[in-house]
Amino acid sequence: MIKKLLGIILLCVLLAVASFFVGRASTSSDSHIFELGPTPVPTPLAKYSIENMQLAPVSPAEFSKLGEISKTKTTNTYAISMKYDPTLRGESNKSVTGVVNVPQEAGKYPLVVMIRGFVDQSIYTPGVGTKNAALYFAQNGFLAVAPDFLGYAGSDSESGNIFETRFQTYTTLISLLNSIATPSFAEVTGNQWDGKNIFIWAHSNGGQVALTTLAITGVTYPTTLWAPVTKPFPYSVLYYTDESADEGKFIRRELSQFEKLYDVNLYTFTNYLTNIKAPVQFSQGTADDAIPLSWTNLIVTKLKKAGVDVTYHIYPGSDHNMRPMWDAVVAQDLKFFKSHLK
Repeated sequence: MIKKLLGIILLCVLLAVASFFVGRASTSSDSHIFELGPTPVPTPLAKYSIENMQLAPVSPAEFSKLGEISKTKTTNTYAISMKYDPTLRGESNKSVTGVVNVPQEAGKYPLVVMIRGFVDQSIYTPGVGTKNAALYFAQNGFLAVAPDFLGYAGSDSESGNIFETRFQTYTTLISLLNSIATPSFAEVTGNQWDGKNIFIWAHSNGGQVALTTLAITGVTYPTTLWAPVTKPFPYSVLYYTDESADEGKFIRRELSQFEKLYDVNLYTFTNYLTNIKAPVQFSQGTADDAIPLSWTNLIVTKLKKAGVDVTYHIYPGSDHNMRPMWDAVVAQDLKFFKSHLK
C-alpha cells in the first residue's frame, strides 16, 4: 500500500515537472525558438531596377566584324557582333549582332547609335528600322551603329522571361555606349570615330529604350526620338497587348506575377526624369496610329519641367514612320546633331 502511494506521488511529481517545462517552452519569451519564418522568395530581376542598374559595373564588350553587307559610292555597311554581359553582373556572356555604316572616305567622324522600334522576329533582318536613316547619316559624314538585340538576326537567344528580355535591351545599349572607346570597336569602325562625339537616334519602342538608358546613365549624348513610346511601364506594354495572337493573355499573366514580387515604379524612366541630362529632340506626326500625339505632348511638358533641354517638332499628316515628311525629319536630325558637335 505504501509503495503504491509512493508511486502515485512520484508520478504526480513527474507530471508537474513536465507541465512546468512545457509551459516554459510555450511562453512568449521563448516561443521564437520554435517559429519558422517564411521562405525567402527569389527576386532575380531586382538587379534591373533603374537605381540598381545605375550602380552596376559595366564590363567592356568585345566587337568583331562579320563581313560586308553592302557598298555605295560613299559608304560601306558591315555586319558586326558584340560579346558582352547582358546582366551587368558577370553572370553570363552573350553575343548580339548589328550593323555599322562607315563613310568610305578616310577620316574621323562623329558617331550615331541607332535604336529601332519593335519588329516581329519572324520578319526581322539586320538593319530593319534603322538602315535608311543610318545610310543618310553615313552619307553626311557620320558613323552609324545599330544593334539587333538578343533574339534577333544572328544574336544569341533572349531571356526566357519577357520582362528580363525587355530590361536587357537597356543593358545592351549601356554596354555598347560604354565600349565605344575600346580597341575592338575602333577595329570594326575602321578607327574612324572622332573620339568626342556620340549621338543617339531612336524610333518608337527604341525611344523608351533610349530614354530609360539616359535616365540610368546620365550621359549627355544629344538624342533624337521619332514617335517614342513614353508612357510609364507597365502601361506602355499593356497598351499594345491587343496586337498579340492571344490578345495579351500571356503578357497580363506574366505581369501579375511580376507585380507580386517587384515595385513597377522602380522600372519606369518616367519616375527618373531629372536624371536625364542630354538634350533631346522629339519628332511626332499627327497621323501616327501607334503613338498618340498626346503622349509626346505630355512627356515634352514633363521633361521641360524637369529641366531637360527639349526640342519638339510636330509634322502634320505624318504617320508613325514620318511619311510623307521623312526627308524633312531626318534632315532636321542631322541639323540637330551638327549643332551639338564638339
